[in-house]
Amino acid sequence: MWEPRASIEPDRPGGAIEPAAPAREFLELIVPADAVLGLQIERTISSEVARVEERVEARVSRDVRVGDRVAIPAGALVHGSVTEVEVGGKVKERARLGIRFHTVVFADGTRVALRTEQLVREGEAPGGASAAKIGGGAVAGAILGGIFGGKRGAAIGGSVGAAGGTAAVMAGEPRHAILSAGSTVTVRIQEPIRITVEP
Repeated sequence: MWEPRASIEPDRPGGAIEPAAPAREFLELIVPADAVLGLQIERTISSEVARVEERVEARVSRDVRVGDRVAIPAGALVHGSVTEVEVGGKVKERARLGIRFHTVVFADGTRVALRTEQLVREGEAPGGASAAKIGGGAVAGAILGGIFGGKRGAAIGGSVGAAGGTAAVMAGEPRHAILSAGSTVTVRIQEPIRITVEP
């Protein structure tokens, strides 16, 4: 029975066969839970206009190392999203902004999922400033009432002054929670991250 002969490439002297390229080796690094990730915010986010699920981007501000190896290099892009928005009130409630990061993108385009704790920013508490404005209005009203009408005038003036102070507070703007572009923050990783690198 005829059998085909093994072909020999004519361009290779003596039929020599090139050795196969060695397989590339990779090393798996595990960034542990509770590791801290330093980030620099790419654009300003404010509770005044932010919406839940709105995209947020940041850059890793310093290398994250596992032993003597860099697992996440500085400059890597990190994606997140707004998880909480509270506009806040003009007298009592603080504005509040929550963000959580979920993906790191490496220079070669590789994406690795991560989960961080929620990063929270709150606006200034309006209570102290509001009380000062209302109290100041009451004192001024009492002084004016006392000048123009004795004790009774002081009582009336005090109530008018307080009302005026309240109106001034209610007309003011709420203090927004803001995370400014270029600001640096730290967030804690909540689950281990497995990252493959070349040794």
